[in-house]
Amino acid sequence: MRYFVFSIALLFITLQSGAQQPKWDSTFRPGSYALKVDQFRSYPNSQKDIIFLGNSITAGADWNELLGLPQARNRGISGDITYGVLERLDEVTAGKPAKVFVLIGINDMARNIPDSVILSNYEKIIHRIRKESPTTRIYFNTLLPVNNSFPDKNHFNKDEHIAALNAGLRKIAAREKITLIDIHDHFLDKDKKLDKQYTYDGLHLNAAGYTHWASLLKPHIAN
Repeated sequence: MRYFVFSIALLFITLQSGAQQPKWDSTFRPGSYALKVDQFRSYPNSQKDIIFLGNSITAGADWNELLGLPQARNRGISGDITYGVLERLDEVTAGKPAKVFVLIGINDMARNIPDSVILSNYEKIIHRIRKESPTTRIYFNTLLPVNNSFPDKNHFNKDEHIAALNAGLRKIAAREKITLIDIHDHFLDKDKKLDKQYTYDGLHLNAAGYTHWASLLKPHIAN
């Protein structure tokens, strides 16, 4: 009887431990990843380039039109994670661009990559850019909020993780002396969710959302 009770207890602990540490995969790449990277590598580079680096939220904007910025280059790939950015970062740094604006991490959370690993990858991105393109100015955006009143997605109900990553990113930015653009709070509604006026699905931005984001970026484009 004691052995039976012990076995049940051990099974419960094992299940709880598994629930606390869900599996995650750093090798995930979206279907368009290889094609997009090959396209990026085929484009000419310039030291005047201003790079926008990230996932679908970055990929969804025409930065040239949005900012009136001919030297803007969109390096967003839908579904990308921090590991993907690190894998293709050499394409970004090869041209020694003037500035790089980064927004990445929400897909990492959806794939259960631990916060500590994501934060470590943020630091690796910064260190790689500095090593490979020392004159490039680095800008990180905080993660945007989400709104779970829309149909459920893996990205929703991650508010605590978003807060933790943004807090960690603020510390990294201060320590590494890079510019942090704290966009998160500017997109909140009264319930502390992504304001519906800025999104069409609770995660991605609509036209008004991109216009709002652009207004927060413009002071950093000009200087």
